[in-house]
Amino acid sequence: MTKKIAAVALGVGVVAAGPAYAIEGNGLPIYPDGLENFMSGALPPPGVHMLMYGGAMRYDSVRDKNGDKLPIPDFKVDVAMVAPRLVWVTDQQVLGGQLAFHALAPLLTVKAQAAGQSQRRSGLGDVVFGPALGFHPSEKMHYILGVDFVAPTGRYKVGDSANLGRNYWAIQPAAAFSYMQPSGINWDVKLMVDFNMRNSDTETRTGKAIHADYALGWGFGNGLVLGVGGYAYQQIERDHGPMAGDGKARSFAIGPSLRYANDKGLLITAKYQQDLGVRGRPEGKQFFVKVAVPF
Repeated sequence: MTKKIAAVALGVGVVAAGPAYAIEGNGLPIYPDGLENFMSGALPPPGVHMLMYGGAMRYDSVRDKNGDKLPIPDFKVDVAMVAPRLVWVTDQQVLGGQLAFHALAPLLTVKAQAAGQSQRRSGLGDVVFGPALGFHPSEKMHYILGVDFVAPTGRYKVGDSANLGRNYWAIQPAAAFSYMQPSGINWDVKLMVDFNMRNSDTETRTGKAIHADYALGWGFGNGLVLGVGGYAYQQIERDHGPMAGDGKARSFAIGPSLRYANDKGLLITAKYQQDLGVRGRPEGKQFFVKVAVPF
């Protein structure tokens, strides 16, 4: 299952940056890059599973298409997130993989300020749902192929600086791969492509993008894996429409990452990452946690 929270839809239409963003509206993509961590490509056994995601994101500068910092006074955006995710893994096999479905409903608090103006909003963000197929070629290697649909359920208003949604549908095919062993190297990669629909209020469509979350670590044989993780993002198509941004956004992040899992089904992952090499979007740092508790 594509373990993500594409629906976070960081709605921070900051009032001062204008077309310096290379992504329509606020410069941030519909998916919170870096959210996934270790075990992103390992589908759980058949049954109903509950996962909980949490996150704290802060953006304190904006970079233009050349990577130069824009002189926006008092710029800061804080996003707090709690997102329950329900995963149903069926007994049915399709093309050799386990058929699964998931739905995720992010609860957000967004606070944005710039140039002496500020705004705060709390509530439901953009809901995510979709099917997936899970494969287990070996005891160590696992992968998932799926597609997520992001519905525009979050509050949105043109001109607001703290929107909870993006006001457009998105389709995101994804493939996640996990290599796991109790002792030794562990690695995960989740690849995604964003196909964004048109924002009917602005008559603008955010350009396609490819991005990946990653984690690389060492297992110590007691359920603990320590390493590094982050993401890479590249917009491959410019925005189209009256509110189109300037150029194509890109970014990379890295930071410490950990995982703990036991034989009773408990899973905890945590990651702190710092944005680097940012072009055409806000720059900051993020902290994400994922917990799966057996029931």
